[in-house]
Amino acid sequence: MLYRKIQERIDEYFSNGSNKVLVIDGARQIGKSFIIRYMGKKHFRNYIELNLLEDTLNKRLFADIQNTEDFYLRLSMFAGDKMGDNKNTLVFLDEIQECPRLLTLLKFLKQEDRFTYIASGSLLGVALSKTSSIPMGSIETVHMYPLDFEEFLLANGFNEFAISGLKNRFLSKQALDNAMHEKVMDLFKKFLLVGGMPDAVNMYVQEKNIVKIRKIQDDIHKFYAADASKYDDQNRLKIRKIYDLIPSMMENKKKRLVANKIESKKNKLDKYEDEFEYLTNAGVALEVSAITDVKFPLVQSTTKNLLKLYLNDVGILTGILYGNNINAVMGDIPSINLGAVYETVVASELNAHGKKLYYYDNRLKGEVDFLIDDYDSLSVIPIEVKSGRDFKIHSALNNLQKTGSVQTGIVLSNSAEIIQKENTLYLPVYFVMFL
Repeated sequence: MLYRKIQERIDEYFSNGSNKVLVIDGARQIGKSFIIRYMGKKHFRNYIELNLLEDTLNKRLFADIQNTEDFYLRLSMFAGDKMGDNKNTLVFLDEIQECPRLLTLLKFLKQEDRFTYIASGSLLGVALSKTSSIPMGSIETVHMYPLDFEEFLLANGFNEFAISGLKNRFLSKQALDNAMHEKVMDLFKKFLLVGGMPDAVNMYVQEKNIVKIRKIQDDIHKFYAADASKYDDQNRLKIRKIYDLIPSMMENKKKRLVANKIESKKNKLDKYEDEFEYLTNAGVALEVSAITDVKFPLVQSTTKNLLKLYLNDVGILTGILYGNNINAVMGDIPSINLGAVYETVVASELNAHGKKLYYYDNRLKGEVDFLIDDYDSLSVIPIEVKSGRDFKIHSALNNLQKTGSVQTGIVLSNSAEIIQKENTLYLPVYFVMFL
C-alpha cells in the first residue's frame, strides 16, 4: 500500500478527537476515499461509508434530509447493524459536496456526537458557497494532493532513514555524491513520467509498464476534462476550453494564459475568473498569479489580469506531450525542452507543501518562474527552474535581486552541485521536496 502523509493527520483526528468534523478536500482520483477507508477500518469496529455521488445518481436517499433524526433513520436502512456509538462507529461521507444539505447538518450531527464522522469532497469551495448555512465553525478542511516526490521515493524503496539523510544534506547545503545523485535524479525523472496519481504509481511499482501507466493517466485526464465543467451549465464550454489549453500554453515561451485563445475575442482574463476558480477549486489545475512589484506578503501585490495555469499532475502532462516515448524525459536530447515539465512538477510540489503560488512578470526586468512568501524572514523567495545545462544564466532573477525587494534566490536544476553564490542558492531540482 502506498504511504500518504495525510495518514498522520487522519490518525491524529481519530485518536485524539476533535470538536470539528474533518473534511478531506482535493481533486478526484488522488486517493482520498482509499486512505480514509483504510484508516477508518483500522481504527473502528463499525465502519459505514456513504458515497453521496452514487446516491444522487441512484436512490437519492440522502438528497432531501431535513434533520438529524431523518439522517439516522435513513442511515439505519442499510447500516443499522453497524450503528454503535461514538467510540466504535465511523461514518464516512464520501463526495459530500453532492449533498449541500448534509454539509449544513454536519454541525448538528457533531453536536449530538452519536458517531465519529469524516468526510471527503472535491469542489468544496463551490459547494459551500451554495450552502444556505455554512458550518464553518464545525468543520476542518484539509487539502490532499497527488503523491509528491517524497511519497514517490517511499513507494520505490526509500525508507524514512534515507529521506532523513537527504533532508540533512539539504539543510546543511551538502551535495550528494555522484552515485547517490544519479540514483535520486533517475527516480526524479521517472516521477516526471509517472506523476503522483496513485493508480499510475501502483502500476509503475508493480509492472514498470509505460503503456499501462499512460492509459491510466489518459483516462484520468479525460475524466477531469469531462468532470471539470459539469458543475456550471452556463460556463461549461469555457471551463473545458481553458482546461484543454493548459498543455499548449505550457509549451509557449511565455506560459501565461492568453484570453483571446479561449474565445477568439478581445477579452481580458478577469472575465474568466469564475472559470479559473472552478478549475482550481476542483484541484485539476494550479493557478500561479503574476506579481509585477514584489512586496511581502505577496498577496497584496497580485496582478489579476495575468496568470499561469499548470496541470495538477506532471505525469498527465508528459503523457500528453510525449506519449509512450520515455526518452524525451529520461534521455538527454538537445531538441527536447523540458522547461514546462520541470515547472509543472515544481508547482505541484510547492502547492502540496501549502505554498500559495506566484510568479514575477515585469515587462522591463523579465519573468521569474515562482515567488513564495518566507514567513520566517518576512521576505520573498524567488525560484528559477532550469531543465538545461545553462542553469547559471538567469537575467530576470538577477534584475529582480537588484531591486532589493528579495533576499536569497533559488535556482533548481539537474546539477548535483549546491552552490551559494552571493545571494543565489543553486540546488538540485529534487530538493524542491524540502522547500
